[in-house]
Amino acid sequence: MTEEIIIAGFGGQGVLSMGKILAYSGMMQDQEVSWMPSYGPEMRGGTANVTVILSDQRISSPILNQYDTAILLNQQSIDKFEKSVKPGGTIIYDGNGIIRHPERKDVNIYRIDAADEASKLGLSKTFNMIVLGGYLKIKPIVEFENVIEGLKQSLPERHHHLIPENEKAINRGMEIITQTHSA
Repeated sequence: MTEEIIIAGFGGQGVLSMGKILAYSGMMQDQEVSWMPSYGPEMRGGTANVTVILSDQRISSPILNQYDTAILLNQQSIDKFEKSVKPGGTIIYDGNGIIRHPERKDVNIYRIDAADEASKLGLSKTFNMIVLGGYLKIKPIVEFENVIEGLKQSLPERHHHLIPENEKAINRGMEIITQTHSA
């Protein structure tokens, strides 16, 4: 099993940390992992993306041109990465601020309104965990306990008191993701 993922959005949406949590979770399951971030000079508001590979076999290169799954959190990311998903692959996107929704007919498309849900819950900083929960519902490639352990590894200890909120957000993401198109 190999899962090649691109997560893309604005800086400040938790794109890189979502990828890091997935990578740590894979390590907890003795998988081979790759985590390769890419971001502009701006910290918040600029574009950011991360490529994550989880595999039972050695990973030959972290550089990819096509992905099994694309998690796209803004319009620029949809415009840039929609065509890079392998036929039969998966696109997950947040509908907030999207003008042109993903249109491909040869991939599975899921929508998760994580920004709206995070706002409703009053937990805007858990946006990325809601998205992660949606992804894990569709592709349970890492066990839930390992995701929580990945959170502990990636969050500074002074923020460990936020883990229950993040766990709640992951569960909520699993509940609200909806499929809009099946390949």
